[in-house]
Amino acid sequence: MARITASVYTSHVPAIGAAIDMDKTHESYWQPLFKGYEFSKQWMKNNTPDVIFLVFNDHATAFSLDMIPTFAIGTAAQYTPADEGWGPRPVPVVQGHPELAAHIAQSVIQQDFDLTIVNKMDVDHGLTVPLSLMCGQPQAWPCPVIPFAVNVVQYPVPSGQRCFNLGKAIAKAVQSFDADLNIHIWGTGGMSHQLQGPRAGLINKEFDNAFLDQLVADPASLAQKPHIDYVREAGSEGIELVMWLIARGAMSDVNDGKASPKVAHRFYHVPASNTAVGHLILENA
Repeated sequence: MARITASVYTSHVPAIGAAIDMDKTHESYWQPLFKGYEFSKQWMKNNTPDVIFLVFNDHATAFSLDMIPTFAIGTAAQYTPADEGWGPRPVPVVQGHPELAAHIAQSVIQQDFDLTIVNKMDVDHGLTVPLSLMCGQPQAWPCPVIPFAVNVVQYPVPSGQRCFNLGKAIAKAVQSFDADLNIHIWGTGGMSHQLQGPRAGLINKEFDNAFLDQLVADPASLAQKPHIDYVREAGSEGIELVMWLIARGAMSDVNDGKASPKVAHRFYHVPASNTAVGHLILENA
């Protein structure tokens, strides 16, 4: 059967993509951030999965404010990098895995989660920046990717508990897929940041690191954190962190009662643009 062997968590700041694309990673401002992902790129080479299930949020690219699905799964054969206003990022086209994506959609919907099925979608920095951070600048991404978009832009957004439970449903779906596949699940977005209003530029290091601690040690309790706590402590865009709970909910300690996952890597850096960057790699026991 297919199996989830690891989860990856990372911010997806658009300026990070621009720094990579414009060859600025060596500059003094950016060096500390990219140094924190050197281990991750080597880890990815040593632990390349067969498929990545990548949880992200669309930034009014594939979906506008006219129509925003709460949860949307990509079932296409490929996904083109989006033009977000200054041209598409010069990164490879993302290859999908339609068979596994359709199976997950079928299974998760039968577990009473309503998913939107997306057969054609351009993917923005929310998906491509994490791939660049983990994989560098290859001619082709190292494996197929299943995009899974979550609405954390227009309220009402899903609760942390809903996201955590969805991760459990995804794990069950993967385990029922009759193929020997090694799958990674990624949660992206965050950490603390606010892009507008009187608190624009807010960064809360204490909250971010407490979140990382609890994500590892007690995700079930973390899932109960209400939206207002994220907004108050981590800024209006800090709500993106609920997406990390989808990936954490899919891990084997949550679903099979196995030992806690191994922390392969942890990294935190401020600022990148006006955002706190968090990163975590967990390996299933």
